[in-house]
Amino acid sequence: MLTRRAFSIAGFAGVAAFGFSRLAKSQAAKAEPAYEITHTDAEWRRLLTPQQYDVLRRKGTELPFSSPLLNEHRAGIFACAGCNQHLFSSTTKFDSGTGWPSFWAPLPNAVNEAQDNSLGMERTEISCRRCGGHLGHVFDDGPRPTGLRYCMDGVALKFIPGPTA
Repeated sequence: MLTRRAFSIAGFAGVAAFGFSRLAKSQAAKAEPAYEITHTDAEWRRLLTPQQYDVLRRKGTELPFSSPLLNEHRAGIFACAGCNQHLFSSTTKFDSGTGWPSFWAPLPNAVNEAQDNSLGMERTEISCRRCGGHLGHVFDDGPRPTGLRYCMDGVALKFIPGPTA
């Protein structure tokens, strides 16, 4: 039998849960920046391979030395596999020995940076400015002139041969 007190407690809990849910959704909406290219989760799954989806949309990482782009040495542009945003020029690519395609600088206005404290590490995450896809991380152990190493997941990139930017 439902007492008045139990009914009141259940009602309060329901209202509180609804309020917290709305607050969390509101804060999540504020935290998620607006991107030029957006898709539903189902659309991303259709557009990307399972490995691309894992890296670009779920912040996964490909195995080191598994990307064909690691040995790509032609002139051209490395673009986002999710939206074709031009990200890196082949003129900034270098062999870091880490097993992932590495660059010492992105193209202007191509990427976003955000603090990433996952896995107990302090890193700077790099994502595509246009679609928000996760690309990799940047570290301060790269070559001159920047001293930076943009360590990118090759599966998050596609190579477009031709003139460099």
